[in-house]
Amino acid sequence: MWKSWSRALRHLASTGWLARRRFPASELARLQQGIAASEREHAGQLRFVVESALDWRDAWRGMSARERALEWFGLLRVWDTEENTGVLVYVLLAERRIEIIADRGIDRRVPPQAWEDICAEVSRAMAERQRVAGLEAGLRRIHALLIEHAPRRHGPGVNELPDEVIVR
Repeated sequence: MWKSWSRALRHLASTGWLARRRFPASELARLQQGIAASEREHAGQLRFVVESALDWRDAWRGMSARERALEWFGLLRVWDTEENTGVLVYVLLAERRIEIIADRGIDRRVPPQAWEDICAEVSRAMAERQRVAGLEAGLRRIHALLIEHAPRRHGPGVNELPDEVIVR
């Protein structure tokens, strides 16, 4: 019970301004440009979400970062792409957790260890306060996986999902 309350309080204390302060608009714009450039070279569609914290009630009930990432995956309709190659990168700052959720068209082709390795690399960079640089490094690795496993088949593709990085 104490762990639940402690976790809930940590999330309650982590407000949205914290994420906005740690991810300046100029650096987010650079990341968004990287997402757009990456998507021109493969059939994947990328979304990035940086969330300061869970709602304290969700934290108290034990919602995991993975469960929240799955919620975002559905809310943002990352699953709703023509070739089922959407990928969500989710960052939960209050717990320093990174989750990658890939749609079925790409998830069955990429070994789980590849996603876990990317999460570990981004997590290390964030621990060293290289937050945006860490996400950019993760983007480069995801880009390489998508080039290999979801190559563009027919000329320039349609950008099916916004490139905006959501910061809350």
